[in-house]
Amino acid sequence: NRCKYIAENYLEDAKLVNQVRGALAYTGLYKNKRVTVFTSGMGIPSMGIYSYELFKFYDVDTIIRIGTAGSYKDYLNVGDIVLANSSYSMSGYTYEFNKTKEDTFYGSDKVNEVIKETARELNINLNLGKVHSTSAFYTIDFDFKTIDAECVEMETFSLFANAKELNKNASCLLTISNSFITNQEMSSSERETRLNDMIVLALEAIIKL
Repeated sequence: NRCKYIAENYLEDAKLVNQVRGALAYTGLYKNKRVTVFTSGMGIPSMGIYSYELFKFYDVDTIIRIGTAGSYKDYLNVGDIVLANSSYSMSGYTYEFNKTKEDTFYGSDKVNEVIKETARELNINLNLGKVHSTSAFYTIDFDFKTIDAECVEMETFSLFANAKELNKNASCLLTISNSFITNQEMSSSERETRLNDMIVLALEAIIKL
């Protein structure tokens, strides 16, 4: 639904170019430049599949993930935007993917610099930090304070890993949708529609690359 929302509200002449297994993708024009918006699905494996195929088989050079995250820090409130400079995970994705045990991957410096410059132009406050990519949405007796990260989400790790392996560019913007400190959270409808600053920031940045 978020993908459809972006296509209908921000792209001109948007066309549905994929709906296999319900994974929607739209290609349209943003300020006369062609942009594709593609759902990543949920979780590291789903993002791993879609981003790998886009990079490897469809000649995509740059992916900016936009999504939501849970805050681990008291200075990150619901609605704040985070630019992920790195992603940490305890996932076994990389061992199965390329037989390494790396637990941290980094976003593209080139793309991140464009995003930061664009945020300044748009007067959008941007927080920079590490994200924790988890494979378990529900956890038992998990202490988030033991994780050296600003926030938690479920997809960025495999995106960054694939970009490194395939020599591509990837970045990630996240809007804080809930806080583990204050227990505030967005509703499901707000998660689709209260992300406009992040969406505009990603679109304005991607057409510069």
